[in-house]
Amino acid sequence: MITRFITDVTTRFNPFSARARSARLFLSFLPPGARASGMNISAQLLPRASTEPSSLHIKFKDGKEMKLDCEGMGIKSIIEEVDRHSRVLQKEADLTAA
Repeated sequence: MITRFITDVTTRFNPFSARARSARLFLSFLPPGARASGMNISAQLLPRASTEPSSLHIKFKDGKEMKLDCEGMGIKSIIEEVDRHSRVLQKEADLTAA
């Protein structure tokens, strides 16, 4: 997963819910030095009895924001969506550097 173009990650999930698996896995895919590289990561854990759905909000360097439904999407789908936009930004960065 290309993470160097992500500036903010905000997620809310119930850690005990099976439906929050995608949100938990997405956070685990972020590199260990992500905070040091300027990425703001905010994870809010909901109480066990909460019925609020899991959410994932991602902001990129170009200003694009993605609000992803963690309960309806699997981790592969979430990573594909994030990588789709990250690859576009990577191509733009390669063209301006060349």
